[in-house]
Amino acid sequence: MFPIILRRLALSIPLLVIVSAITFLLESFVPGDPARTVLGINATQEQYDALQAAMHLDQPVAVQYWLYLRDVLHGDLGDSLFTGESVLGLIGQRLPVTLALVIGGTVLASLVGVVLGVYSATRGRFSRKLFDIVSLLGSAVPNFWIALLLVAVFAVKFALFPATGYTPFAESPGQWAAGLVLPVVALSIGGVAFISKVTRDAMLSTLGLDHIRTLRASGIRPSSIVWKHALRACGLPVVTTIGLMMITFIPGTILIENVFTLPGLGTTVVEATNQHDLPVVQGLTITFTVMVIVVNLLVDILYSLLNPKVRTE
Repeated sequence: MFPIILRRLALSIPLLVIVSAITFLLESFVPGDPARTVLGINATQEQYDALQAAMHLDQPVAVQYWLYLRDVLHGDLGDSLFTGESVLGLIGQRLPVTLALVIGGTVLASLVGVVLGVYSATRGRFSRKLFDIVSLLGSAVPNFWIALLLVAVFAVKFALFPATGYTPFAESPGQWAAGLVLPVVALSIGGVAFISKVTRDAMLSTLGLDHIRTLRASGIRPSSIVWKHALRACGLPVVTTIGLMMITFIPGTILIENVFTLPGLGTTVVEATNQHDLPVVQGLTITFTVMVIVVNLLVDILYSLLNPKVRTE
């Protein structure tokens, strides 16, 4: 187990460097002058030149990136160019909102998707065709349209959940949970459709295998065959799909947080990009990349638990 974790962590280091370098380079092409934006149009040329030098903006992009990378290796992600707030502190404030969305959406999509997939696989052909249509609609409809529909029905018409805003868990756990219901549902709809379809197809293939027929002939209860033996055999493709969905949920929070006005990393990255706040954009990019690496690592660990052969390869 530990060799797998160490190998994945070692491979993640060049990935972090490459992603941060590409982001730094792309951000340098974005129109706008951060120093002029911070100082305003009434600043003198001396003030402008001094701020350019202080922010290293008078250096080539490669030198700017090297200076940034040196600070990151010392645990300093820099400060926001416009608020002066520490990027690390800003991420610490916003990260719980995004994590709640990603984890909540993954748990909901996994539970509902697996149950629907198993139900569809163990029913007749008509229910499978109906399931295919519903699954296709769930995959095709964009998240923002589902989010607006949920707000119109459950927040405006029936007033069951708040349409916007976020309450920290420490202030009120009930309001915290209520405020996350609609964003989590909107984020997870596509994942439910995809996970349920993969589970259904894997389950249909597994239920036709010889060892499943042997279990039936031995008098094992059908529910035990389905939920204990067949579902475990479907573990690898289902876990892979759940991991992919969790990764897609991470950038998906950018849209969902902006629709529901949630103070997470998604809204922050949009604001920072519009303001050309490079330290914040870089810090958020590294954070999103680390989240993807952690998800991949969790999937690898689950792989090794479901299939011991993975640990020996």
